[in-house]
Amino acid sequence: MLITISGTPGSGKTTVARLLAKRLGFPHVYAGDLFRDEAKRRGLSLADFNALAEKDHSIDRALDTKMAEHARQGGVVLEGRLAAFVSCQEHVDALKVWLHADDAVRARRVAEREGNDWQEILEANRVRQRSDAKRYREIYHFDLDDTSIYDLKINTDSQSPEAVAERILAEARARFEEVPEVS
Repeated sequence: MLITISGTPGSGKTTVARLLAKRLGFPHVYAGDLFRDEAKRRGLSLADFNALAEKDHSIDRALDTKMAEHARQGGVVLEGRLAAFVSCQEHVDALKVWLHADDAVRARRVAEREGNDWQEILEANRVRQRSDAKRYREIYHFDLDDTSIYDLKINTDSQSPEAVAERILAEARARFEEVPEVS
């Protein structure tokens, strides 16, 4: 069983993915952590590493290869902007979830989490989304705005992470024969 969680920055992906992983007793694999770890290993800021990734597509390809390995193994909550795309490329049966929220809501969430000005975060989110969309289009011919590959699309503006996780679990129970629950 594989659940992929994708969505826009600040939509609640990480919080929901962690809740699901805990409830299922599955590992949570987050592409953002892999990306940040590689930036740190290279001694680059996230913004500088993102700019490098726009020019050097081997960065995204290496990250996506790691995500594909996890997708093939199953028994994981796979989180990332391309998690569902990777599962489709690997022909892995997955419940593919897209989380989204209003731009201002997302910016305020990130600002609260990181202690920054929400309007600065709003612009940073927009820059990041444009960069990601450009890279994914160039590398994979994948349109990040096309959500047709997702089984479940959830607006998280006014829902608690727990409610979103429960909705995803209900969908997983309907789709897969056995859905473990440890907590």
